[in-house]
Amino acid sequence: METEVNTKKSMKEFFSLLNQFNWPKGRMMIALVLSLFSTGASLVIPLVTKELVDSLTMASFSWKTGLFLFAVFVVQAILGGISLYLLAYVGETIVADLRVKLWSKVLRLPVSYYDDNETGETMSRITQDTALLKRLVSEHLVSFITGIISIVGAVGILFYLDWKITLLMLISIPISFAIILPLGKITYKIARATQAEMAKFSGHLSRVLGDIRLVKAYRAEPNEGEKGEKAIRSLFLFGLKEAKIQSIISPVMTFVMMSIVVIILGYGGSQVSKGLLSAGTLVAIIFLLFQIVLPFARMTQVFTIFQKAIGATERIQQILDMDSESTEGVSVVPKGALRFESVDFAYESGKEVLKDVTFQVRPGTITAFVGPSGGGKTTIFSLLERFYIPTKGNVFMGETPIQDIALSDWRKRIGYVSQESPLLSGTILDNIAFGLETRPSMEDVQNAAQAANALPFIEEMPDGFETLVGERGMKLSGGQRQRIAIARALLNDPELLLLDEATSNLDSGSEAHVQEALQRLMEGRTTLIIAHRLSTIIEADQLIFLESGRITGIGTHFELIDSHLLYREFAKRQGLLL
Repeated sequence: METEVNTKKSMKEFFSLLNQFNWPKGRMMIALVLSLFSTGASLVIPLVTKELVDSLTMASFSWKTGLFLFAVFVVQAILGGISLYLLAYVGETIVADLRVKLWSKVLRLPVSYYDDNETGETMSRITQDTALLKRLVSEHLVSFITGIISIVGAVGILFYLDWKITLLMLISIPISFAIILPLGKITYKIARATQAEMAKFSGHLSRVLGDIRLVKAYRAEPNEGEKGEKAIRSLFLFGLKEAKIQSIISPVMTFVMMSIVVIILGYGGSQVSKGLLSAGTLVAIIFLLFQIVLPFARMTQVFTIFQKAIGATERIQQILDMDSESTEGVSVVPKGALRFESVDFAYESGKEVLKDVTFQVRPGTITAFVGPSGGGKTTIFSLLERFYIPTKGNVFMGETPIQDIALSDWRKRIGYVSQESPLLSGTILDNIAFGLETRPSMEDVQNAAQAANALPFIEEMPDGFETLVGERGMKLSGGQRQRIAIARALLNDPELLLLDEATSNLDSGSEAHVQEALQRLMEGRTTLIIAHRLSTIIEADQLIFLESGRITGIGTHFELIDSHLLYREFAKRQGLLL
């Protein structure tokens, strides 16, 4: 009963998804009409062949009938070719529209979605699952409709030619359905499991290949190879299960159909020998049998693809039904202090990362967050960027909760430079201008690069700003990547600047260049810094000390040395306290 309910739900989701497509209705109708004409022509062929064969037996070959038959073949071929192209166009249009919807959706899903789902699995939804739907629409949907028409038309003509033979042939239909329906349910379950396993495998590939340097550095090729082989083996076994089902359906269906053909040929031959049936009529009956058998065989394939498409639809619909990040709100970002008021936050229920966090940052000042690792410093930045929403309390800009500000307008005012600052594959110019709504002038890009101390090393490269940085910017050094990230932030001209350990991974030479660039970036901006090296934030207007998600101290460097025992210990360890 539960399986039946799930199947009905899946069918409903499938047709709901089909209804969301941007169908090119005009081309679809033309393709359908041409397919119907092509099917009609194929039904005419047996009748014309009957006349042709009967004219041969009467020793008076009809050239007109022969030429007409040839013309019908030509027309059928032309109509079929045009119809196939139009159907391919419809399928490509639909899958493109669906992929655009999915791509737009996944870009706007909250960060929490990516915490719980591997990138490769999402990629599998956009590529493989949509390809299944394309196959169904472009290759099988209209052929299914025309197949039914072909079968109904052929049966009607057979009744007209010889009703006894038609009744013999119709015996095969309930037998065929008795075989197909139970096996179809099994196929559906296997298809769902196969697609889920394929998504996991895609996720594994994406994760391993994305961190291939880590894999090689720690000699993990054998372990990752074994995991990949296990996933491939699992896919192989699912493929074998599907093949077993097909190995039952196809031969049994062929046996049923061929048995009917043999019976009809035997019966028809005896009728011809008795003079009760003309040879032309028997040939027409054989042609019409194939007009029934071939579409029926194709329908078994449609049934399999349909089951797979329903499974794909479930996962696609799950993504489309998810809540996107809220983009509504006031478009003007208010002025005033940035405030956290009694903010709690937990990534997982019952595991609080921030507890009753309250502080204020005045405009144009520098605030630094310090404390032991895991205290919640990076989480504060994530809440500021609205990657997550506080589980309790709120974050304000002036008197307005930041959730009430339009998301794009809020993030437009934030510049973020992290400790790694990964770059996107592309050119240096692409990365500096990344995220801007309009392409900046070359002069603006050069000025930003100059201010970020990046222009000298860029100009030394043979391709300058057109230099390809490689995947995640790995063709550049850490210091070079940081300076490009700073140039990007300068070009975006943010009001609120977030610096997350921006110099922690650099050598002393690179750090000097980056620190100088950061000083230029911070001028006139409200800046929040996460730092473990206290020497870089001694001059901050206020320091906030976080321990296990709670604020245990707020003040300047010297105030915390006097009032906060653990901060004094930190300063002493780093040689800032004699």
